[in-house]
Amino acid sequence: MPESEEDGTPAEQVARATERLRLAESRLSRRRQNDCGPSENARAAMRFVYDRADSGEEATPTTIAAHLGISTAAVTGMLDRMHAGGLLAFRPNPQDGRSKLVVPADRTADVEELDPLTAQVKRMADALPADTAEQIAAFLGRITSAIDRECA
Repeated sequence: MPESEEDGTPAEQVARATERLRLAESRLSRRRQNDCGPSENARAAMRFVYDRADSGEEATPTTIAAHLGISTAAVTGMLDRMHAGGLLAFRPNPQDGRSKLVVPADRTADVEELDPLTAQVKRMADALPADTAEQIAAFLGRITSAIDRECA
C-alpha cells in the first residue's frame, strides 16, 4: 500500500516531498529538451549573463561554457537560439576583436520573469511568512549543496 503524504514523521514527509520535487524537476528538464520553455542550461546561462551584467562584469561564450561545464560549441548554438528569441544580445568585445560579449537584450526585464514557472514559484514564495521562507530557503540551499557534491 503506498504511503500517503501524511504518513511518517514530519522529517520523513519532508524527505518524500523533496524526492517528489527532484523527480518532477527531472521530468520537466526532459520535457524542456523538446522546446517547452527555456532549457536548464539556457536558464543557467541567462542567470549568469544577468548576474555578470549586474556586477559590472562581462560574459563571453567561453566564460558561459566554463560556468555551465559544457563545450563552447554547445553554448554557441544555445546563445544563437536565445539571441534569435530576443533573450540575449551580442556586442563586439573591445578587448578581443575576434570574440563577442553576451549581454541582456532588455536590461529592464527581470530574468525571473522570463520563465513562467520561476515567476509562479516566486508568487507562491511571496505568500509565505518571512520566517518560514527563510527556513525553506536555508533547507533548499543545503539540498542544492548536497546535489552539487553528488558524483562530483
